[in-house]
Amino acid sequence: MHKRYQPLNIPIEIVRTVVAISETGSLTKAAERLGLSQPAVSSQIKRIQAMVGGNLFTKTVNGTTATQLGKLVLHQARRILEANDQMLRIGGAAHHPQPIRLGLSTLFVREFFTNQTAQSLTDLVIHTDNSISITKGLIDGYIDIAYILENPEMGSETSHLIVNETDEEFVWVRAKEFVLSPGSPIPLLTWPGDDLMIRTLTRHGLSYKIVFNSPDYHAKLAAVESGIGITAIPKRMIPPALVWAQEYYLPHLPPLKALLCARSNLETMQSTDLLNEISSRFFKSPGVVNQ
Repeated sequence: MHKRYQPLNIPIEIVRTVVAISETGSLTKAAERLGLSQPAVSSQIKRIQAMVGGNLFTKTVNGTTATQLGKLVLHQARRILEANDQMLRIGGAAHHPQPIRLGLSTLFVREFFTNQTAQSLTDLVIHTDNSISITKGLIDGYIDIAYILENPEMGSETSHLIVNETDEEFVWVRAKEFVLSPGSPIPLLTWPGDDLMIRTLTRHGLSYKIVFNSPDYHAKLAAVESGIGITAIPKRMIPPALVWAQEYYLPHLPPLKALLCARSNLETMQSTDLLNEISSRFFKSPGVVNQ
């Protein structure tokens, strides 16, 4: 008599814990978010690590971060949670309301929160990161709505998700006291995946060196204010501490598209209202979103 095969199953609670640790960067914060004790979270992680055969997280100076195996598991974990949420919606969204997961490029965070209230942010889970990471989240299904800068390399995967778009005019900015030494490479403050400044300087045969790189837009502005180099930002967002750098050696920057994207199967009134609000506030042709 053959022994019946017993498949391994990872409980959805453990899957949710893995994602919470990644998003909060801490077992303690993940436990607080999920309403669990830290020992319970630790036990769950030990269990899934035994099942997949390796460590999912490692401690660094910046907190708990995913290992290479952890990144692969996280990708699948988010897909599992998305499938779980989709099934709940099919069975009766009214009885299982799901928060809208909004992804924002760090470039647009301060602008988005202007004039927002606690009531207008009810039932929203907001993720902020560089546009590449938010775009990947949108493609993978754990971001519902995204306000980002276009990434040409992902255009084929996001073109059908675009609800509205506009051109953002980018310009060079610097600290008021910044002066470039004659003949020196242009010191750049970049962001991950930057293809605007580097592509433009390369096309014009200009030498440069990267002195600062961060996905955090506001950290980059603080570094520019210190006078260590120049960067590019939307012309309409130049802060008082910086000036538009119009030196003769700096070539004109092409515009980048700002995109409002949404998953095609969003059907709630709340998602439609949010899309219309973002579209009317931040785009030249607001239009009306009909989901």
